[in-house]
Amino acid sequence: MGECIRVTLGETGIRTFPLILGGAEFGWNTDRAVSSSILDRYIEFGGNAIHTADGFGAGRSEYIIGQWLKERGLRDSIVLGTRVGSHPDNPGLGSVNLVRSVEASLMRLGTERIDVLYLDGTLDEGSNLEDVLATGEWLVETGKVGVLGAFHWSAERLVEARILSAAGYPRIEVIDEPYNLLRRSAFEGDLRLVAGAQGLAVTPSHALEHGFLSGRHRSKAAALHGVRGSQLRGNINRRGIKVLRALDAVAQELSVPVAAAAIAWLLAQRTISAPIVNAFAVDQVDELMQGAGVALSRTQLAELSRAAS
Repeated sequence: MGECIRVTLGETGIRTFPLILGGAEFGWNTDRAVSSSILDRYIEFGGNAIHTADGFGAGRSEYIIGQWLKERGLRDSIVLGTRVGSHPDNPGLGSVNLVRSVEASLMRLGTERIDVLYLDGTLDEGSNLEDVLATGEWLVETGKVGVLGAFHWSAERLVEARILSAAGYPRIEVIDEPYNLLRRSAFEGDLRLVAGAQGLAVTPSHALEHGFLSGRHRSKAAALHGVRGSQLRGNINRRGIKVLRALDAVAQELSVPVAAAAIAWLLAQRTISAPIVNAFAVDQVDELMQGAGVALSRTQLAELSRAAS
């Protein structure tokens, strides 16, 4: 339905659907069969971009996506992104581990190239940036990687990377910083200013804050158990419920699911190219994809932002 709906990722020339399907649930909350059904449904809606990470399910997510790509024969029509640096076998972004991580991801994904390689800075504060970018340059030159992206990089580190790119190192072209109605402070500041000034594509993850902004979980007693349950319960407070009520009102006005209203708010924010969205059931894909077709009024945007302030 949305095969003609595309946005450009910054200055890369890569064109994707406005929502990137994430594989964080694959191999964790969903098995291979359910994951394949979710991927199929996303493609039916016209989606063409998939994101995963070597740390999702210790690589199981990449393997599931790789098998699906092979079975469907869709590799050449998919913009494939993966994040490296958090796999227990090759943690961090040191040159040796970075190369090993990419080679392992390529094997699990069953492909010869990764279109967007996100460099995960979460576990890596000590690696020399020149070495990281030099290794990234080799990966790009050998055709294993299309463009470089960054996850959890500070504004200062992105500025340093841009200065190095003027000296011949490859550019960081895409950034992923968790961002949504509830999680705003880390991005809405220097990071957004740097992204805008550098023409970076912003593909934020955690678009629904671990599912809380879907509106499915509103009481601590009914929240899920385990890691996901603790993530949800952390937002079931006065501010979180206030945001859900504002989303309820907007969703009712537009006759769309609450999740779609949350996604529409995110898409309306400056510098945002295409949020990364995750699902662990096919019907959730239907809800999420509606967000790409919703245009919020200025009043609705202001009401949602005010509720989250």
